This record gives sequence, C-alpha cells and structure tokens, in this order.
Amino acid sequence: MHSKAVIFSFTMAFFLILAACSGKNEADSKDTGWEQIKDKGKIVVATSGTLYPTSYHDTDSGSDKLTGYEVEVVREAAKRLGLKVEFKEMGIDGMLTAVNSGQVDAAANDIDVTKDREKKFAFSTPYKYSYGTAIVRKDDLSGIKTLKDLKGKKAAGAATTVYMEVARKYGAKEVIYDNATNEQYLKDVANGRTDVILNDYYLQTLALAAFPDLNITIHPDIKYMPNKQALVMKKSNEALQKKMNEALKEMSKDGSLTKLSKQFFNKADVSKKIDADVQDVDL
Repeated sequence: MHSKAVIFSFTMAFFLILAACSGKNEADSKDTGWEQIKDKGKIVVATSGTLYPTSYHDTDSGSDKLTGYEVEVVREAAKRLGLKVEFKEMGIDGMLTAVNSGQVDAAANDIDVTKDREKKFAFSTPYKYSYGTAIVRKDDLSGIKTLKDLKGKKAAGAATTVYMEVARKYGAKEVIYDNATNEQYLKDVANGRTDVILNDYYLQTLALAAFPDLNITIHPDIKYMPNKQALVMKKSNEALQKKMNEALKEMSKDGSLTKLSKQFFNKADVSKKIDADVQDVDL
C-alpha cells in the first residue's frame, strides 16, 4: 500500500512538473514573435504601396521610394524600438492571411479596427480616426441619395475591407480589384464601369483632389461608420503589441504623429478623434 502511494505521488509530481513546463513553453511561445524580431533587428510589414497617402511610391521625386503616412509611422516606431523595417507589398485581401500565417509580422494599410477582427488579431493603439464617404459621379450622384440606394449599384473595392461589407449590407453589386491604383478606381466610376467607391473620408478627399478633371465627387449627404485604423499583428504576439504601443504613445506625446499626419493629409491631424455627425452602420 505504501509503495503504491509513493508511485502515485511520484506520478502526480511528474505530471505537475510537465504541466508547469508546458505552461511556461506556451507563455514563452507568445513572446517568440517579438524575441525573433528583436534578434533579427528587423520587422516585416505588409502594405500595398498603392494607397495614397497611406502607402505609395513617390514617383514625383524620381526616387520611387515607398512612403506614406502609415509607412512613415511604422518606420519611426520601429526606429524607436531599435528595428529596421522590411515592407512586403501585396493586395489588401492577402494581408491578414499573411499576418496569421507568419509570412509578415504586421500589416499597415489603413486597416480598420473592428470587433470581429479584434477577436482574431492584435491591434496597436489607433493612429488614425475617420469615417466613411462615397465617391460618385458628379453629374447625377450615380443615382444615390442614401446608403439604401446602393442596392443594385456597382461598388468598387477590395473584398475584405469593411467598406465592401457596407456595400454588401445594402445590396450593392461587388466589383473587386486586386491592389489597383486610385486612378483606376476613380476613372471607372467616372466612365460608368462602376457607380460608387465607399472608403475613408481623408483618403477619398485627397484622391479626388489629385484628379480634378474627372466627373466624380464625394457625396454631400453620405457620412457613415466612424472608424479607426491601426497596425495589425498576430493575436498571440502580445509582446510586439506592447512594444509598438509604447513607441506610438511616445510619438503621440511628442507630436510626431501629428507632424506626419499634417505632412501627408494636407495639414489635417488624423491622429485625433474626429467630430462629425456620422451615421452608424451595424455590420
């Protein structure tokens, strides 16, 4: 009887040690992403390179350098963490998959923070606040008065964005693009290939200003879905999330975010919450 008790005690102790080690390994695995990034001295970030002024190539300077508000925010945050940045350019529809698979460490491309995404991914502190608008044809507003009039209209965009979710909700026909330029999107609305582009207010305003001769405008009566954008990381990489938040907090405090915002958004400070009468959309 005594020997059985000893064996039982030893067995229980063994499993307790095993469980403790397993728990430690599980906890450590959550931090391996950050540890590996720190050891390499480099963070790999997905972005499109086609979304002005968030992520684009500066062809005007002759350098074709990848730049933009979020590109430079990530560069500055990484610099403060002692890291270099390697950007991998891809379409928005592949970015979240690339983050989850470990192909990249993070994604920065005007990606909205939503309740559903927060269940699956880790987000940094938001560095941009905005709301949705609609680009339509100038002469007839594409026959759209309210969001309800999207039914049957051809909505241009990427499949996985929250704006295409809005289009689906109101019955629009999806016209999906793969990492297209602003020019292609806008010309297709102007020539009738599509009817509407649902997207961010600041991005649409700047895109419109770049092509003043096209028969397009921002719908004067459609403002919807207040939103916020942030860096997206793997859900388990809490250490990287914490480090990025520390860097972004410093950048907000010392005015770096405001300075970058005004540089890329025509003197507007997108890093601050916006005050506007905006319709909520339940997705």
